[in-house]
Amino acid sequence: NEVEPNPGHRALAELERLVPDFAVITQNVDGLHQRAGSRRVIELHGNIMRSRCMNCGKVYTELQFESGEVPRCSCGGLIRPDVVWFGEMLPQDNLEQAYHYARTASVFLTVGTSALVQPAASLPLEAKAYGAYVVEINPETTPITHAVDEHISGKAGEILPKLVETLRRSKAEANG
Repeated sequence: NEVEPNPGHRALAELERLVPDFAVITQNVDGLHQRAGSRRVIELHGNIMRSRCMNCGKVYTELQFESGEVPRCSCGGLIRPDVVWFGEMLPQDNLEQAYHYARTASVFLTVGTSALVQPAASLPLEAKAYGAYVVEINPETTPITHAVDEHISGKAGEILPKLVETLRRSKAEANG
């Protein structure tokens, strides 16, 4: 019984096709954004569908090993899930990429997050400080709601498809 991408994931993938330089910055580790079709995904906390060597950093996408056996890389290092555990540092290159997108965005959507987990919670505020119009889409208010330009109350799977349809219509009208 595998979890499938929801309409919100698919809408974000469509936004990537409609908007130049659109990227998804996510704390989720489930790979659903990629399965929905997103290609430019910055995974701050990694991806449970991958493994990596703790010694050389080699990434494995389809690791098979015998039950009970500790998987090892060809370099001899232990292989572990490619996710950030509590207390570990985030991958620096992913974090730098996320801040780059936040600082260069004209519009920044913060979707379905509690805005409590740092440093991800600071990205919308960073985008705002650099001039982006920040829209929060969330059923509840968050600690950053007061600072965003617009809060849309609702679920991502309901709001994002409507946003994409509105953008699609607007682009069609602009193109004649």
